[in-house]
Amino acid sequence: MISNQVLQTTIDGLKSITRIDICVMDIEGKALATTINNVEEYEEAVMAFVDSPADSQVLQGYQFFKVFDDHQLEYVILAKGDTDDVYMVGKLAAFQIRNLLVAYKERYDKDNFIKNLLLDNLLLVDIYNRAKKLHIETNVKRVVFLIETKNEKDVNALETIKGLFAGKKKDFITQVDEKNIILVKEVAENEDYDDMEKTARVILDMLNSEAMSLVHVSYGTMVNEIKDVSRSYKEAKMALDVGRIFYSDRNVIAYSSLGIGRLIYQLPMPLCKMFIKEIFGAKSPDDFDDETIATINKFFENSLNVSETSRQLYIHRNTLVYRLDKLQKSTGLDLRVFDDAITFKIALMVVKYMKYMENFEY
Repeated sequence: MISNQVLQTTIDGLKSITRIDICVMDIEGKALATTINNVEEYEEAVMAFVDSPADSQVLQGYQFFKVFDDHQLEYVILAKGDTDDVYMVGKLAAFQIRNLLVAYKERYDKDNFIKNLLLDNLLLVDIYNRAKKLHIETNVKRVVFLIETKNEKDVNALETIKGLFAGKKKDFITQVDEKNIILVKEVAENEDYDDMEKTARVILDMLNSEAMSLVHVSYGTMVNEIKDVSRSYKEAKMALDVGRIFYSDRNVIAYSSLGIGRLIYQLPMPLCKMFIKEIFGAKSPDDFDDETIATINKFFENSLNVSETSRQLYIHRNTLVYRLDKLQKSTGLDLRVFDDAITFKIALMVVKYMKYMENFEY
């Protein structure tokens, strides 16, 4: 339904041009927007007009008009002035409000369609039929961005996103929960994933500066059919979850950059526990001291380069070798050997995933 503020703006605009007073009432005679004083005096006349078969009528010196939406009476308009143009202005007001009804209804229908599309609530035939009815192109490239806000119902963040993409009518902005804002963006032929990364950065910077909101932005892969938009949404959602576990230092994350974290995220918990037991036995990476953990992480950061790792840790090369030998004795894995390093790296990520899932369950 049209907001009262929009109705008031509409009739204020008409009065400023025509100097004719206008009032918009609901079918119970309640004024929703008006430039007329003491409009409650006309409540009985409005109710009588609602019950009459006429679409327009003159009552108590006012022109009365009915506004329908799909043959359903929605509003009654009153118009009064000292000129002969009252009837024409009243008809114009009715026409404008009818157009607003159509626009708001179409906007709501599109939003409802996009939500159901994202959540896989539509049959394939319904997707294409409804898209055609709503004049939404089905064979264009799109990608889904997911903006996770720190606070629930972050109105400022939502309005900032809408303002940022206000001029792009083929993009859709919606929400299916209270913490995530969803942008379904049409992708131009000359745009690639570098451009999507730039878009995500623009969203992040805009929200940080304008809405003062701390957010995380993720996005899925590009799809060419409207039926696949839900897949891009699921990918963006997974990117947020995986990023929260393995890449907590990133504010922007793409599904295509998740790497091995995406595979670990989909492992069942019993398999994870079995894997860790096979690698570490009764031990756990949590048992390693801070010095060992720092050494392991820095060694991986420097692509298993002993010289560079020792330089960045400000230790002698032989000291680093000693630490790696000690780790090999306790785990049976030599991080200087690529296969062992891969196994160890995966094991650390699996442990991190298990800890996250345990905390999540509680």
